[in-house]
Amino acid sequence: MALGAGIASAAEGDWTQYRYAPTKNAHVDSGLDDLLDDGVDTADEVRSTPVIANGKMFVGNHGTGALQAFDLATGDELWSEQAPNWVHSEMIYADGTIFVGFGNRFAHEEIPGVRGSGESGVLALDADTGKQLWRFDTVGEVMPTPVVVNGAVYAVTGDRTLYKIDPASGDELHRTDIGHVVSMSSPAEHDGKLFFGAGSPAPYSFFSYDTATDKFAWSHEFPEFNRGLDDVPPAVDEGIVVTTANAVRVPGSSGEREEHTIVAMDEKSGAELWRKSLGTGPAPTNNRSGAPTIDGGKVFVGSPTTSAAYAFDLHTGKQLWRNPVGAIKGAPVIDGNDAYFSTTSGYVFRLDVATGAITGKLQLEGALAPAGPIIVDDTLVVPSQNKRVYFTPLEEIPEFTVPGVSGSAAGSSGSAFEIGGSLGLDAGSLDAAY
Repeated sequence: MALGAGIASAAEGDWTQYRYAPTKNAHVDSGLDDLLDDGVDTADEVRSTPVIANGKMFVGNHGTGALQAFDLATGDELWSEQAPNWVHSEMIYADGTIFVGFGNRFAHEEIPGVRGSGESGVLALDADTGKQLWRFDTVGEVMPTPVVVNGAVYAVTGDRTLYKIDPASGDELHRTDIGHVVSMSSPAEHDGKLFFGAGSPAPYSFFSYDTATDKFAWSHEFPEFNRGLDDVPPAVDEGIVVTTANAVRVPGSSGEREEHTIVAMDEKSGAELWRKSLGTGPAPTNNRSGAPTIDGGKVFVGSPTTSAAYAFDLHTGKQLWRNPVGAIKGAPVIDGNDAYFSTTSGYVFRLDVATGAITGKLQLEGALAPAGPIIVDDTLVVPSQNKRVYFTPLEEIPEFTVPGVSGSAAGSSGSAFEIGGSLGLDAGSLDAAY
């Protein structure tokens, strides 16, 4: 296939950060003539994005810590190795080497304020054989995906530290005190800067770290937030950094409720450009992700708090549409006029980029979270907590038909607002002005 705007070639390049690019729109070309069109079964729950590189797919497993490589054309397992703890980090790829973090979300057994029990750290593996090249141990978890940039591996951790590691030897090159725990906010790297959120102790804070100087470029405190900022992998594009965070509100009759907010900051200064409330809802279980993707001057994000998908203008913060399709934690992937969101209940929704109308719906199995879908060539790749990575050609995703209306949802009216309220309980209603 020809590479379009925003599509990168995984055959020719490395995969050096969470979801491949700072925009988090992981849409890549395999470089293969034939691509797997069904899926693969893995050793355990898949909660991280599969990494595509050099004709292979690299997948880490949640509870068992299994690390696997599969042939991207046949689905055959090429090798399997073992991490010492959970794997929520992606198995990023650089120059023939895999780098992956490991650790869990539980409190440290002996050190108060440190997140991660048991063993934690970063592994380096030979991408062709799976042979362990080195192991770097940390006190706290490395659930966020590391970054390879400027000749080093960087990892943020549950022990409030950012580590700089030699990619060849695994030796520590530098460490920087963050002062806050980072749970799952995998850094976005752009122009040598790392962008990530951090949590406990208060105030929750957001950072830009310059890998050229190994110093913070800026930090931004958010005392109004007390959940989620440390869970969300941010997105960066056109000089703007976008993330989301939660704040606990007064408990209601259904239990504790939280407000979910999206925030945009200036990439160079950290100054807040705009923020919008996504609404309130029951407190999500486990992480609060709500991870954004940027494409074409728009921000696309789902919320596990409000159970809806959204689009915003990147520069003004104007809400373009909202569609309550279900609880969403992972970042969506955008392909031209189509936005693909995966839900915690096992559905993938294809939404019209301009209106938010549902144009396709795919039912899979297991919670499709916290990692979101990616596109490889013309195939949607979706990791699931049912131990499977699904491959579905885009042309095979079922069209969504509004009950009682002929044709697809997008084609039945051309307006998200006009078909609002007719999609039923499964999809909620569309409201372009919400």
